Amino acid sequence: MENFLTIFKRSFQVEGIRRKLVFTALIFIVFRLFAHIPVAGVNVASLKNLFSQNQFLGLLDIFSGGTLANFSIMALGLNPYINASIILQLLTMVFPKLEELSKEGESGRQKINQYTRMLTVPLAALQAVGMYALIRSQGLIANLTPIQLLSFIITMTAGTMLLVWLGELITERGVGNGISLLIFAGIVGRLPVSFTQTASTISTTSITSIIVFVVMAIIVIASIVLINEAVRQVPVYYAKRVKGNKVYGGQNTHIPLRLNQAGVIPIIFAVSLVLIPSLLGNYFSTAKNAFLHSIALSVSTWFNPNGFTYNALYFILVVGFTYFYTAVIFNPKKISEDIQKYGGFIPGIRPGTSTAHYLNYILTRITLIGALFLGIIAIFPTIARSITGIQTLLLGGTSILIVVSVILETVKALEAQLVMRNYDSYIK
Repeated sequence: MENFLTIFKRSFQVEGIRRKLVFTALIFIVFRLFAHIPVAGVNVASLKNLFSQNQFLGLLDIFSGGTLANFSIMALGLNPYINASIILQLLTMVFPKLEELSKEGESGRQKINQYTRMLTVPLAALQAVGMYALIRSQGLIANLTPIQLLSFIITMTAGTMLLVWLGELITERGVGNGISLLIFAGIVGRLPVSFTQTASTISTTSITSIIVFVVMAIIVIASIVLINEAVRQVPVYYAKRVKGNKVYGGQNTHIPLRLNQAGVIPIIFAVSLVLIPSLLGNYFSTAKNAFLHSIALSVSTWFNPNGFTYNALYFILVVGFTYFYTAVIFNPKKISEDIQKYGGFIPGIRPGTSTAHYLNYILTRITLIGALFLGIIAIFPTIARSITGIQTLLLGGTSILIVVSVILETVKALEAQLVMRNYDSYIK
């Protein structure tokens, strides 16, 4: 892969691609403008303090593109849409009609996207109610009348759908996946604040700790690139078939099995479960009932994000969900049936059931590497904090994974656009 700056320079020299890049940049500007329009009646300063102490809310802030900590009209961000996408993807494996719809090409994908947007609306409304209950329990917002609460829910839901629309505009008219790029923009947009906070504490932080942190960051980024690009290629041969005067098949290809098939989804699942106890503990910490108050304090102590219990459970859940989600999105039996249907075979392996078992055997082994890697990435902030002592400049492992993955995907999209333009010039 060529250097990113070189690819970007070449892309900007092509009028069609330059127009897409400019359009994407304009959408980013609109997104950042809306990200600073706050909802009335919320104590933003206290809210940011709450988010800095809760990793689950911090993760939601990542997927909102940094709008949740400011509690803007886009405070819910893309989280309801991501949840709806995951639910639809899981339902596709359960309901045959949805599976058939997913195989109908572009029209089927558009229909599933429509269902995803429809499911996003109730999920966003439900999350808006939960967010209101949380910030009210912390004294960050006054009690609202039913009409005010309805207005609050509608505003939050509309903000989410507006953000989804902006992301789809980027996907349709810009470069790359719009949803991923908006999340990327939110993470990168918060970097100047983190650097400023770190610069103010350099006098109290040893130079050695800063060097160690930089080295760790470089190693993590290089590891993410390596794991994301690592592929186990399973060779597949297709026998020659003669029909009339034409010969079909006789080709050699391969099945690319990625080490990290699941992406960042297992971390989302795991963090949603492991942080529910601490979230409930924060909610009931202000309870007047002494029994509930004592339970809330115990739960908060046991599930402290810096504690061993929390991180061990987090790591185990990430590994488990990686295997689960990989099994959902990759079906060895279906792949083997497709290979056999078109007259293909893996050298040394009988077609059919034996091929499915062989693919499952390989996938299980390589997924272990990806699962362990995702588990380490998930608990990386705690590891870096304990080694360096730097508390401010700590982009979570999830954030780094998203940023690096989006950059790689965008570079590939630009490369594809350049290759397509070259082919068009040859045809002309």
